[in-house]
Amino acid sequence: MATVPSVTYADVLSAREQLGDLIRPTPLEYSRVLSEKVGTEVFLKCENLQRAGSFKIRGAYTRISRLSDEEKARGVVAASAGNHAQGVALAATSLGIRSKVYMPVGAAMPKLIATRAYGAEVEQVGATLDESLFAARAYADETGAVLIHPFDHPDIVAGQGTCGLEILEQCPEVGTVVVSLGGGGLLAGIATVLREQRPQTTVVGVQAEQAAAYPMSLAAGHPIAADKMATMADGIAVGLPGAVPFEVIKSAVDRVDTVSESALSRAMLQLLEHSKLVVEPAGAAGVALLNEQASRAWEGPIVVVLSGGNIDPLLMLRIIRHGMVAAGRYLQFRVVMPDRPGSLARLIADCAAADANVVEVEHMRHDANLLIDEVDILIQLETKGPQHCQDVLTSLRSAGYRLKFS
Repeated sequence: MATVPSVTYADVLSAREQLGDLIRPTPLEYSRVLSEKVGTEVFLKCENLQRAGSFKIRGAYTRISRLSDEEKARGVVAASAGNHAQGVALAATSLGIRSKVYMPVGAAMPKLIATRAYGAEVEQVGATLDESLFAARAYADETGAVLIHPFDHPDIVAGQGTCGLEILEQCPEVGTVVVSLGGGGLLAGIATVLREQRPQTTVVGVQAEQAAAYPMSLAAGHPIAADKMATMADGIAVGLPGAVPFEVIKSAVDRVDTVSESALSRAMLQLLEHSKLVVEPAGAAGVALLNEQASRAWEGPIVVVLSGGNIDPLLMLRIIRHGMVAAGRYLQFRVVMPDRPGSLARLIADCAAADANVVEVEHMRHDANLLIDEVDILIQLETKGPQHCQDVLTSLRSAGYRLKFS
């Protein structure tokens, strides 16, 4: 078996030198909401505010800038769902190098537009990142272009590790770092820094439970492909861990946990409402984990890396709605009522009296289960949260309404 290249702390320091002024240190913001929930200080490392909208420019530029002149002349090719695509396009253009990027057919339109705007030729192939990567490899073999892998290369890992250097400078006493995990480049880079400079820090990776290859891979001791890939978090929807980051993660990361789709959408809504930060689903995975495991004995202070903020506004709208439902901010039920003038107006007035906002109403008169003088009304309300939902239901039942939840 071939030896997997290693990544060292010195490699990360060299990457920072290489990056120079191309990137800016991203802010570390205190989160009052998460701190109160978890019981220790929580800070947000805002890589969603990095150039090109994610941490990916760190690794992409490091890798491309280290190519030989002959390699640069052949151009570069990459595969990405969006963030790595933008990082490669921006890095290549900054260095005067031709770039081509393969993206899945379902890639978010803003990511496609941004990648082209940064100067890359874009071609959409396949439904998953793995299928796009297969096409990128074929193009590299055919043309001689250098494949810039999204995570499985020492230079990529070293570049992403520069985020870890900033975390230590901004929060020297950090007790726990929580990082979104797809292929593993960011987590491996940060873990490389922490194990060298602050080995007592707990390092936690987070995957979407619908696209989690790492837990079973770590249990087996080698990368294993996930058997499903069905998450809104396209940035961490990676079917097979990279060999290079896997070697780091299996020895330098304390644990890898998973989060539900509902937790991801709630986390995005929370970041938008309370921290005024637009974060994509993959970037919100760490916040989702803290919300789901708030009662855990966390070692503080905690730094959660918000890995990216590139999200299609249409997807954002759907996720906000999903997050509000998951957070108990919507209430939906059916009411069977007498089919006479004023009945609906009375129901709406009673909902308003309970301080609930009517979002949608649907009448059904033609149903074999209804009497001839009855109507079945489906109503959806906007509420202030789970307790308010219960208060609304109590109020309506007290008023004599027969509520159904099928």
